[in-house]
Amino acid sequence: MKNLLTTTLCFGLMAVSLTSCDRAQSNVQTLYTSNCGVSWELIKAGETVPKGVGMCSYKITVPDYPMQGESVFKSAFKNRVMAKIEVTYDYSITDAKLYIGEAKYLGKMNSDSDSEVNSSKAYETAENSVIDKRIKEIARDLLLTEDIVDFNQNEFEAELLKNVNDLLKTKGVTINFLSFVPIPEEQTRQAIDVVTAMKIYESKGLTEIGKAVSAARAGATKVEVTVKKDDQPVKED
Repeated sequence: MKNLLTTTLCFGLMAVSLTSCDRAQSNVQTLYTSNCGVSWELIKAGETVPKGVGMCSYKITVPDYPMQGESVFKSAFKNRVMAKIEVTYDYSITDAKLYIGEAKYLGKMNSDSDSEVNSSKAYETAENSVIDKRIKEIARDLLLTEDIVDFNQNEFEAELLKNVNDLLKTKGVTINFLSFVPIPEEQTRQAIDVVTAMKIYESKGLTEIGKAVSAARAGATKVEVTVKKDDQPVKED
């Protein structure tokens, strides 16, 4: 009986020892709480994670490397010109404590840093609620004064990136870069082509010719030809 108690004690001490040697990894931000998430402590990489005592003491990990996201939505330019918008971006979580405050469902208690629950895929919902929402709101406001014909993608991306990051810095996340691509409807694309062509004609002193060409194109009938292959053999006489 004495030997059994001694063995049990040894295993218990070994378990405590192993638990207390859990260290924060370098590719994640490790957060520890002792009050069920009311407050968090950031454990630096290489430092020992405190041993949890009770149900309200646990750790979670948040990625500490760039991740990618995307958003697709419709928005109106100046004069209510509608277009489909495709946005892709690269972002980093710069302050895990702030980010967790915005997305409390992230991470899983006492999970390993390489666990599936901590992968970048698990952050898609958080991207939608924290990042995509802000991008849509700011982009839609800015586009209301943008003429789609004269739209400068590079300048708009720079302004959008600045404005979005100014808002997201209070959420613990930073967008490193983004791509903003508007895709107009076919009728709008044709109008853009006509306006662009007219500018070229005007620059060459050919305004009247440009008007004639544009009118001819507008009145042209769009013909679609579908060729079907005849699989039936030709019968020879």
